[in-house]
Amino acid sequence: MPTSHSRVSAASVCAAALTFSGLLVTGVVAAQPAAAADPAGYQNVRINEVTSSGNDTVELYNAGSTPVSISGWKMSDDSFSGQSFSPSSSTIAAGGFVTFNSPKGLGDADKVVIYTSGGTVVDRVEWATNGAKPAMARCGGDGTGAWVPTTAAATFGAANASGCPATVPAAGNVRINEVTSDGADTVELYNGGTSAVSVGSWKYVDNDTTHSAASVSSSSPSATSIPAGGRVTFNSTLGLGDNDSLFLVDSSGDTVDSVTWATGGAKPSDERCADGTGWFQTSATATLGSANSCSGSGGGGGGQTGRLLGGGGSLTSGCTPEAPSGTGTTPSGTSAWPGGLDVTIADNVCAFTTSTGPEGRDVSGLAFDPANPSVLWAAKNKNWLFKLVKSNGKWIPDASWSATGKQIRFASGSGEPDSEGLTVGANGHVYVTSERDNTDNTVPKDTIMEFDPAATGSTLTPVHQWDMTSQFPQLNTGSKDDANLGFEGVGYVPDSWLTANGWVDPRTGAAYNPANYPLHGSGLFFAGLEWDGSLHVYGLNSDGTFTTFTTIATGKASVMDVLFDAGTQRLVATCDNTCGETHTFMKVNASGAIVPDVTYTNPTVMPTDNLEGFAIAPTSTCVNGSREAVWSDDGIYGFGSGTSSNGHALYSGTFPC
Repeated sequence: MPTSHSRVSAASVCAAALTFSGLLVTGVVAAQPAAAADPAGYQNVRINEVTSSGNDTVELYNAGSTPVSISGWKMSDDSFSGQSFSPSSSTIAAGGFVTFNSPKGLGDADKVVIYTSGGTVVDRVEWATNGAKPAMARCGGDGTGAWVPTTAAATFGAANASGCPATVPAAGNVRINEVTSDGADTVELYNGGTSAVSVGSWKYVDNDTTHSAASVSSSSPSATSIPAGGRVTFNSTLGLGDNDSLFLVDSSGDTVDSVTWATGGAKPSDERCADGTGWFQTSATATLGSANSCSGSGGGGGGQTGRLLGGGGSLTSGCTPEAPSGTGTTPSGTSAWPGGLDVTIADNVCAFTTSTGPEGRDVSGLAFDPANPSVLWAAKNKNWLFKLVKSNGKWIPDASWSATGKQIRFASGSGEPDSEGLTVGANGHVYVTSERDNTDNTVPKDTIMEFDPAATGSTLTPVHQWDMTSQFPQLNTGSKDDANLGFEGVGYVPDSWLTANGWVDPRTGAAYNPANYPLHGSGLFFAGLEWDGSLHVYGLNSDGTFTTFTTIATGKASVMDVLFDAGTQRLVATCDNTCGETHTFMKVNASGAIVPDVTYTNPTVMPTDNLEGFAIAPTSTCVNGSREAVWSDDGIYGFGSGTSSNGHALYSGTFPC
């Protein structure tokens, strides 16, 4: 519905398994193509351990979900400028470690600064006299834990836990918990310990190596002591940029914590999820001085966070993103996204402006063409159909079909279908649902229209049209809002799946026999009703009539898109922020009924928006156990004004094969 309310990056290389009852689908969660070293992933690399005990070793840890190339990186300390070093590997695997010996030696009281090959500061750690003997390590979680001088043997190349003390000093419980680079440049510190910690004499610095450290006490702190479980905020006097870092040092000169973010990462804020322990993510809402909202891109948990990549660009004239509305809760029992953690913004900014939709919003239903998975079809409310192809990692209109999309009409040749969902039938035709005629938008018009994409011209008229409006009198109240709660999505389901899985025909009470319906083709159509989240099953006959089979409960408050995924052998009902951005995979149970099996959320890096469209590429596209998944943001809002996602409709991630 119109909102009132990747380039696929190299994704997780960890093994994954999607378990559906009666079906186990396994694969390696990787990207297309095979997971490759990602030089842009430096924000996930942390100095994890260092020693100044003769061999002067430094350990780097990759807390991200993709390998990171460190080729050409350099390091410096207190006495020398950036020098090349020889790491144990030129690539750090996801969740992996790399070590190297300092090229110039490290002192009793010193620091290490790591730079990318382009000179960007990656991370920094400082220690006072003997602070790194035998080693100084992050304890309480590799990459996220407190910097603690260790007394046990160093653990280079492995997790730090075995070398860490049983308890950490009180100061080690303080974390940088949230930071903004939106002008106010505010920093929040959180004390996860059981006693108050004085921070007035602590200092901080950003990634500009010409800057001298500034003290917390001189930076308008809300307090100079953090109570147990409490927070203190202060405003950076150094200024914080779009691509920057913050390093916190205690009164002894030992590093306490650090955070690095890329362009736009700290707007509105970069925050830990959960407070004090999780990895940083970009948040849709700054919550300085209170519990973090964790309402945006990223995800905590052992540092295994994803990244939202790409996007950006200035809004074109008339392009008007719209904030989401109607956000509900995620249903209990929902599972985490089973695919890659990284997501890429996969279209050009304001790519879908049209004559009837100059604001650029309203891309809704998505569907891959199973016969030609290099094609992604997209329906845009206010009567538009787009044939999209990949170019430089982005889905763009196929200029050979139409560079600006084609308008669609009702069978009468007139009207403006409120085109919401779409699917590709066995005949290669595109079937589009409409909730109403936008020229008379208080009256429902719940139809399924069949379009031949090979038809010429800039306007398409249906080959067939089936009108089910009379089945939904609850939508016909004279309210445009009620009329807008009709057919939001549709999915074509082959007869072969229904028969192979023993679906019982609700019309007969016996096993479904397609031969009983000779005019329906080779599959049925499942239309999702936004009103109540139900699926309505139809046979669409070649003579323009239709057969109504049944209504199926999805367990969701609403449905925004519907698809059949041959890879998992499941029917998928998608809901946007109304149901916590979830996808319910449905099966045929032992009694022959179609019921929910498992529900997944979106990757945690994605915004909580009116993400109405969802498509999974066919398994024929699989590379290293992974295939593409694509989402559409009806409101092109992303994380809001000033963020890299604002003005973009399409997001691309990965899903296991």
